[in-house]
Amino acid sequence: MSELNAKKTNYGALTTLTTVFFFWGFIAAGNSVFIPFCKHYFHLDQFQSQLIDFAFYGAYYLGALALFIFGSARGKDIVGTWGYKKSIVYGLLFSALGAGAMIVSVYLNMFAGMLVGLFIVALGFSLQQTSANPFMIALGDEKSGSSRINLGGAVNSFGTTIGPLVVSLALFGSAAAVSDEMIAALSLTKVILLYACVGCLFLGVAALFGLSKSVPDGKLNSSTATGSDVLDSPTETIENIEKSNKAIRLLSVVTALLVVCFAPVFYSYKSNLDWTEDFAEKVRIIGWSGGLLITIVALLTAFVRGSKNPEGWGAMRYPQLTLGMLAIFVYVGVEVAIGSNLSELLKQKKFGSYGASEVAPFISMFWGSLMIGRWTGSISAFEMKKNTRNILRFIMPLIAFSVVLLVGQISGYTVTPLYWYLVCVLVQIAAFYITKDKPALTLGVFGILGVISMIIGLSTEGITAVYAFLSGGLFCSIMWPCIFSLSLGGLGKFQTQGSAFLVMMILGGAIIPPLQGKLADVIGIQHSFWVPVACFAYLAVFAFAVQKILKKQGVNFD
Repeated sequence: MSELNAKKTNYGALTTLTTVFFFWGFIAAGNSVFIPFCKHYFHLDQFQSQLIDFAFYGAYYLGALALFIFGSARGKDIVGTWGYKKSIVYGLLFSALGAGAMIVSVYLNMFAGMLVGLFIVALGFSLQQTSANPFMIALGDEKSGSSRINLGGAVNSFGTTIGPLVVSLALFGSAAAVSDEMIAALSLTKVILLYACVGCLFLGVAALFGLSKSVPDGKLNSSTATGSDVLDSPTETIENIEKSNKAIRLLSVVTALLVVCFAPVFYSYKSNLDWTEDFAEKVRIIGWSGGLLITIVALLTAFVRGSKNPEGWGAMRYPQLTLGMLAIFVYVGVEVAIGSNLSELLKQKKFGSYGASEVAPFISMFWGSLMIGRWTGSISAFEMKKNTRNILRFIMPLIAFSVVLLVGQISGYTVTPLYWYLVCVLVQIAAFYITKDKPALTLGVFGILGVISMIIGLSTEGITAVYAFLSGGLFCSIMWPCIFSLSLGGLGKFQTQGSAFLVMMILGGAIIPPLQGKLADVIGIQHSFWVPVACFAYLAVFAFAVQKILKKQGVNFD
């Protein structure tokens, strides 16, 4: 760790990589128009709409799983051998191929082809995410790795925030928020042109990244590779990695069981099905609950067995990784669940009886809250005086909050009900001062604040409860980088394999949100937010547990 701690940040490579993160945000804005258009254009029923949503998350899981199995079979770390730089370029090119397939499928009116194209786009994203996050950590001191991932997330959030404005101006000549009616009225030619631009953006970013001389190859060059052993020599590759037969068997069984759980769920959405709605709802609840239970049991099994007898478990021998996989699963799940269920909550009388158009600024502020936290968390990615850092910790979130409000105003939203949300932002600022850029402490404190905010929302009504639920975005904002850096800490040659496992757990975004939605049908939308309470509670427990685990291994992020 001493050599690692002394490592200087490669700001040239960091600048180029964060530029890539920015364009990813723009690409997401293109998807936000293209996918809803496809749902309208193909006249999809609920079953087919569910397939589109699940294809995206399923590709993350299956892509990372395939990368792990293929690498284990060859006895090599595929991403480590290619290098992070080349892996990201390959991922971008793969996504460009998927974008092309989607364009052709829409033009030929082939829903199955569009679904395959989306799956390929997401497979590319899976490879990009597997490579980009450990690459961010490797570009400097491992202790500040979470700050660099935060920087990437902050720039990505900015791209996601202003991207819809650019797309709206390009398609409609107005900065107003894009509505379902506007999407339905779009011509096929305009939409194909838009997504052709997205495909070109994939290619352009791949060229920018691949040809950049400031970005090293990012290959691992020793069997004990850590952040300090990365990026040294473009010609050396990592030594063979032992086969992970036990991990492969476990994940293969999990995948098969998940298929068994989810197949009836998707089947239940088919039109003209001879099932009562009550029976269909029970099938869905059992399916999603089964998927959640299988994931939890599998990861806890790996945690116990991998710790006792590490042979054959690969990266899953490390308890910080297996617990971290569950943390990523829960984090992505709670973030998407809150964002997905806010709209229904705000329609209720005791939360304001907001109409469909009036809900939009609140949803925008929830996702904007992620940007507020990430802008603040990224400050430590740069070398500066302590006083300057402390000043920026206070100013940066206020600037980000103002940007979110401004974008909402430009989009035609009424943002006045959100002015006093500033109080929640000030609470987050105080939390940043308390945690002092320590990833475990930051994750723990933000997890506790997430629990508190959800309980306040559960026990109050009106704008107080709305602000409390919205602030879940503030407390989710820095969790991804903290979990990633803590989970990969001390993994050495297994770091990129561990990264692939973490990316697999984005699957949580496909399981936890519908579970909360189904629970809301049974106990009410407000009480369904006990699901986020449980998620935030686990994240807080993980933070303090992983800190002890890492210290036992001689890894200290403090």
